[in-house]
Amino acid sequence: MAFNLTLLLCDNMLVSSSTLAAEIFRFAESMARATKQQQGELVIRRVSADGKPVQTSSGFELYPTHSIDDDFASDLIHIPALWRNPRPAVLKHAAFIPWLQEQHQYNCNFTAVGTGVCFLAEAGLLDDKPATTHWHYFDQLQRSYPKIKLARQHFTTQAGNIYCAASINAMAELIMHQVERIFGRVIARQAQRNFFHEIRNLADPISLSDQQQINRHSDETIVQAQMWVQDNHSKQLSVPGLAAQFGMTTRTFNRRFMAAVGKSPGDYLTEVRMTFACDLLKNTDLSILEIANYSGYKDASWFSSRFKHWSGNSPKEYRRTVRAKLFSAETN
Repeated sequence: MAFNLTLLLCDNMLVSSSTLAAEIFRFAESMARATKQQQGELVIRRVSADGKPVQTSSGFELYPTHSIDDDFASDLIHIPALWRNPRPAVLKHAAFIPWLQEQHQYNCNFTAVGTGVCFLAEAGLLDDKPATTHWHYFDQLQRSYPKIKLARQHFTTQAGNIYCAASINAMAELIMHQVERIFGRVIARQAQRNFFHEIRNLADPISLSDQQQINRHSDETIVQAQMWVQDNHSKQLSVPGLAAQFGMTTRTFNRRFMAAVGKSPGDYLTEVRMTFACDLLKNTDLSILEIANYSGYKDASWFSSRFKHWSGNSPKEYRRTVRAKLFSAETN
């Protein structure tokens, strides 16, 4: 089954906020084919309001493949950032507004970058929902669309299937989240490492909304369990042992943990341990066995096998890749 990515084109758009998304998806598609994953075709469409070329902020034209009047499906619609004041572009391309509203009714996903968020706001799709934009336009966005719950402190926000990014760098996280959702974690991590390790440490989780942060759900006991796991991940831990420590049966603990965190206790423990291992591989010269021990694994071979399953690369390959991308300024 094909995945349909629609890139919205409009005058005065920032080209990189659109082309980068397409390139990341194409890379993920090629990796899926190389690893013989059962993944459908990726279809990328470039859509303008009238099917005519648009004039970008860089001064050259982008040619669409479709107009909004054509009949096609979209699984994800990506809205680019606009150069400077977004209002002229939004007004000029007002035909996008009812089209976006219609696509929203089809349960399509949206990603919007910087001031491109104004298209979603104009369509009323962000009313009473969290959103962010480029910091320079915070006040203007709030004045123009007072129903938006502007998250000034966040680079990315998520409201159901609508994602907003404050900048192109933040957009990369949103696209990686979409890649992980469609192609899986291993390919998403390979794409991160290939495109922008220097933008965001590969070991860092993709954080999109308040609900995904450790202290944002309402189950205080599970919060305490998460904190305990983070502080004691190098010890020999088991889910039944954790459940007993926090006064629950294993079944209840699993159910409450999954409901609060969105993943099982075992998966969460693995994530914490592997994140810690990534940091040691990047920043220390410890041996693989030492890193395995510090990360809660007593056997280096088992650790290496688990790490490759989690990241797509062996610990040695990961260390070689991330260190090749590091750079430091020379001191005079």
